[in-house]
Amino acid sequence: MDRTFHPRRSHRVAPVLALAAASALLVAGCSSSSGGKKAEDAGSNVSAGKASTPRMTVALVTHQAPGDTFWDIVRKGAEAAAAKDNIKLVYSSDPNAGNQANLVQNAIDQKVDGIAVTLAKPDAMKDVISKATQAKIPVVGLNSGLSDWKKLGLMEFFGQDETVAGEAFGKRLNELGAKNTVCVIQEQGNVGLTQRCDGLKKTFTGKTQILYVNGTDMPSVKSTISAKLKQDSSIDYVATLGAPYALTAVQSVSDAGSKAKVATFDLNKDLTDAIKKGDIQFAVDQQPYLQGYLAIDSLWLYKNNGNYSGGGEQPVLTGPAFVDKSNVDTIATFAANGTR
Repeated sequence: MDRTFHPRRSHRVAPVLALAAASALLVAGCSSSSGGKKAEDAGSNVSAGKASTPRMTVALVTHQAPGDTFWDIVRKGAEAAAAKDNIKLVYSSDPNAGNQANLVQNAIDQKVDGIAVTLAKPDAMKDVISKATQAKIPVVGLNSGLSDWKKLGLMEFFGQDETVAGEAFGKRLNELGAKNTVCVIQEQGNVGLTQRCDGLKKTFTGKTQILYVNGTDMPSVKSTISAKLKQDSSIDYVATLGAPYALTAVQSVSDAGSKAKVATFDLNKDLTDAIKKGDIQFAVDQQPYLQGYLAIDSLWLYKNNGNYSGGGEQPVLTGPAFVDKSNVDTIATFAANGTR
């Protein structure tokens, strides 16, 4: 695959460079507003906390399903970076992989300056990403696609290792004494979701069952989980893969008269409240705000500075991190602001 816009490096740069670069940019902006002299006078691209570089257009194309609040947090982070970097952000999404590929093609046709994309179903995105690279449009990945981003020719990737997150989840279930867990997948064929349940199953010493639900129909999600719990009363934990599904699972447990507990991947404001109340035992947070922010900021850094987070070889990991009663009060403050 032609990656002429991405010169290979003989060395690897630590993944934390993206955070350092973003922090340095913010510091430069803050200092410029207080020193009485514009930053650009000193050769900087930042003035009063906002880039003075030429306007860019960046497309963010995700596999967001309608009603999934996780993506609101991703988008908020992306919008914050776009506002700082003088970027016009064009957001679009579709859970259907073919439709998502068409959205990427639309971005190519519009001759955007950069594309940030999720790879929930990488095989469906392969050809259109190749077209983007052939058009010399830099493409970065976020959230889904850790195993495939380099094979598909993306410059950088921001997200968590879903297998590692799943394995950590399984170990936590062992510590809590769980014996029979059902892992609920809301989108069949999504490789990241499958990796989460596979990782859980690998480290969990009890019984793991997989339950597929239609994530775009929450009443159906509720009834399907309830039916499963009624069918198997020995299930003691429901593991969901998104905050809205965890909150629905709590209702399912009540409707089924089950004693099962609920734990989940991902976070939002309502979920932190549920953790405080004890309705949810814990969540694995991958920091979606950071994924959106870094993906968009990385395209600005590449275009203006030639920077590569992770040196173009290593992903920038944003998770996993556990949130439970021991730390939820701190996290809840940020969740209320839509940044966690």
